[in-house]
Amino acid sequence: MTYRRRASPLHAARAGVGCAYCAALALATLLLSAPVVLGAVLVSIAGAAVGARVVPEMRRAALLALPLGLLVMGVNMLVAQGGLTVIARLGDLPVFGQTDITLEATVYGAVLGLRAIALILCGALYTAAVDPDEVLALFRRFSFHSALTATLATRMVPVLARDARRLAEAQRCRPGPPPSRARLMRATTSGVLDRALDVAAALEVRGYGAARRPRGWRVSRPWSRHDIAFAVSAIAIVGLAVAARAANLLPFQSDPSLHAPVGAGGAAAAAALVICALLPFADRRGIER
Repeated sequence: MTYRRRASPLHAARAGVGCAYCAALALATLLLSAPVVLGAVLVSIAGAAVGARVVPEMRRAALLALPLGLLVMGVNMLVAQGGLTVIARLGDLPVFGQTDITLEATVYGAVLGLRAIALILCGALYTAAVDPDEVLALFRRFSFHSALTATLATRMVPVLARDARRLAEAQRCRPGPPPSRARLMRATTSGVLDRALDVAAALEVRGYGAARRPRGWRVSRPWSRHDIAFAVSAIAIVGLAVAARAANLLPFQSDPSLHAPVGAGGAAAAAALVICALLPFADRRGIER
């Protein structure tokens, strides 16, 4: 998954605001455990993917995240022995011992799986909708060399992936069994040092970093309506999550018995989170920038 510029409000916002927006959704996922609010976060991420026009990228990320969520749920079902409602008795297993699957452990495992899926999708939304070059430029004011190193590292990964695909295609044209992934990895990474030296020589020839800008020099642009909208949205999402956690509007308990009531306040908080997350996408003026 790589970043591509698209005509969307999230792409039009500056990188720092986009990072804050994705981090706010991730923080809400970590602060609250009720299934209704995790569902609200997933709905918000799906709506943001539609608004940012990154549905194919998010679909691929979801296909990778779903097995991990199911794995987390399955492990918790086998390992966690808490809960009063037994739904299956598996007997004495070789590694786990006497294993009983309870409804409470299953529900809590599903919550952990949903949380893992939501966090992965937050990261995928950040990768697909936030400009990595602008993000690296944010760190340049703290450390120029760190920004340069991160820039080269992020640029080299797609290049190595393309090299691996080309090597695989070339070796498939040859007779005999197809190459293993280990052989492809060795062939691809064997030239990493040479490629890095070539990049460093090219940067040196071009005089990259030789000229020093005056102290305090900074290119700044005024905040746009999309910057303000997504910044306010991120603050509102964090505020709603913290307030719901402090007021216990969405209680969730799985041990020893399942307790997850959804009152009017909790439902309103979940609905407000979705509205705050998706409202900035309603204004599509100036997204061609």
